Amino acid sequence: RWPSLLKYYSHTDGISWLEEYKARHDAGLEAQRIVASFSKRFFSEHVPCDGFSDIETLGCPSHFFEDELMCILNMEGRKGLTWKYYAKKILYFLRQQNILKNLKEYLQRPTDQQSFLEGAVLIDQYCNPLSDICLKSVQAQVDDITDKVREVLRSKNPRHPSLASKAGEVLIPEVELQRQVLDAMNCVLYEQLKYKGNELDYYNSLNSYIHQVLIRRTGIPISLSVLYLTIARQLGVRLEPVNFPSHFLLRWCQGKKGSTDIFDYTYIDAFGKGKQLTVKECEYLIGHHVTEEFYGVVTSKEVLQRMVGNLLNLGKRESTDQSYQLLRNSLDLYLAMYPDNVQHLMLQARLYFHLGIWPEKVLDILQHIQALDPSQHGAVGYLVQHTLEHIERRKEEVGPEVKHRSDEKHKEVCFSIGLIMKHKRYGYNCVIYGWDPACMMGHEWIRNMNVHSLPNGPHQPFYNVLVEDGSCRYAAQENLEYNSEPREIPHPDIGRYFSEFTGLHYVANTELEIRYPEDMELTRATVQKIYSSGKE
Repeated sequence: RWPSLLKYYSHTDGISWLEEYKARHDAGLEAQRIVASFSKRFFSEHVPCDGFSDIETLGCPSHFFEDELMCILNMEGRKGLTWKYYAKKILYFLRQQNILKNLKEYLQRPTDQQSFLEGAVLIDQYCNPLSDICLKSVQAQVDDITDKVREVLRSKNPRHPSLASKAGEVLIPEVELQRQVLDAMNCVLYEQLKYKGNELDYYNSLNSYIHQVLIRRTGIPISLSVLYLTIARQLGVRLEPVNFPSHFLLRWCQGKKGSTDIFDYTYIDAFGKGKQLTVKECEYLIGHHVTEEFYGVVTSKEVLQRMVGNLLNLGKRESTDQSYQLLRNSLDLYLAMYPDNVQHLMLQARLYFHLGIWPEKVLDILQHIQALDPSQHGAVGYLVQHTLEHIERRKEEVGPEVKHRSDEKHKEVCFSIGLIMKHKRYGYNCVIYGWDPACMMGHEWIRNMNVHSLPNGPHQPFYNVLVEDGSCRYAAQENLEYNSEPREIPHPDIGRYFSEFTGLHYVANTELEIRYPEDMELTRATVQKIYSSGKE
């Protein structure tokens, strides 16, 4: 564990290592206590906004607390799934809160101190809080590319001023010397390193994350532009970002510094291998004429707004992620930059309402919208009414429903919790985490899913299943069969219901077993019967 903690110490600090060890030990116990409590407290609902209040008031160093969470997540084997599930949620929350704080500090700085690369890293970190992404590492990779450009530049012009300045402190005034830099950059980026615009998989969110752009050497116009602009500035060429519609560009001044004439600039397409464009060619690129305002330079905040806007649109398009995590993350980022944007506040309120999570936060958002824009009272009133009903229903809920196999009404239920199944019609692999003796969905769902076309219709057991594609489904008994080759189901919610994968079936955690007290014994017996003959 020491290498990951080393960064928190200075070689000159006078440290009592015994006290540090005690602090780490106590933080570990505290982390384990909180993680263990989450399953019991939040099994039946999404972790509420105030569910993390224990963590926000930690009495121990946060880096030690995080270190223990990482130890839980890195536990080997297929055990401790529930602990890993909640440790991940807590770590996700902690890191996102810290990144959001860093983003707000970044936005408070003077514009000339807001690095485009740092802004891109903050967005990347927020959307991927469990990945090891830091500005220092990303900057080091960009520096390596910059050094390669210098090598090419040296071979072409050994006396080029960019070779003397390591950090790009001096801007190169001569256009011809600037051109040499850009030619060398294009040679390194697009010929040597094979960077390219991702035309085949344009709408993949990985194209927007700067650390993935560096790994995969592909991206979309704006992410490649941030990389290109950063390298150019380190070599003394001041390129500027242009918020061109449908295709982000950079501009390079060919005339008087600070000119407002759009024809004094050459426009650079980082997505198109650094091609240099005229105003007319920019219009050919998108297929229509645009007014002069779209050729103007934009601030770092506006660049981040467009990057987040891209992610927002991707989040709306996602069909398999039922938690809408990308949409939630991008809304958080957008509202951190523009906290009073009514359109996005309303989208956030509707999203939480749709997911059935954080009703108290939904009411706070709606109250804020009403104060900002009273004309929204119709939509706000509708959501307030239904959110209050949700809160009242939750208060009326009693303890968990317990389903006993021995009940006469459950005699037709053939399968049990934790079994790995296969869908006969669609072929997907899944694991059972709940069941009903008959279909409990409403008439509209039954009609839409064409349940009446099944031989046994809705009058047969139905099963809640976690599917390998990350979705949750409700499947009829006659459509399921035992999986002859049981395997782990890579579903994000697997740890919410199960504590272990044995290699043949999942073991229900304490909270799920309370609800289905006789199932695990049946699951073990079923697995023994099916796979003991050597078929496995």
